[in-house]
Amino acid sequence: MTTLTITAKGQVTFKQDLLKHLGVGPGEKVEADKLPDGRIVVKATAQSGSISEFIGCLSQKRGPKLSIEEMNEIARRGWSKAK
Repeated sequence: MTTLTITAKGQVTFKQDLLKHLGVGPGEKVEADKLPDGRIVVKATAQSGSISEFIGCLSQKRGPKLSIEEMNEIARRGWSKAK
């Protein structure tokens, strides 16, 4: 079991091993469900979006130009959660 410390602001920081277990990283979201017995269940939020939305972002005329490596990393992060 992992013990977490509550800060003066009432916040909790999850340790890396817990984030890895949830399969989330910086900028991603988790959901917390309160159970009647005082427990909380935390799970990764389902990724939204579709492949067509991703491909559509590549055809934009303005904005940053992405390298193949950057596009592969974006795809790896977004699609690695697919079942």
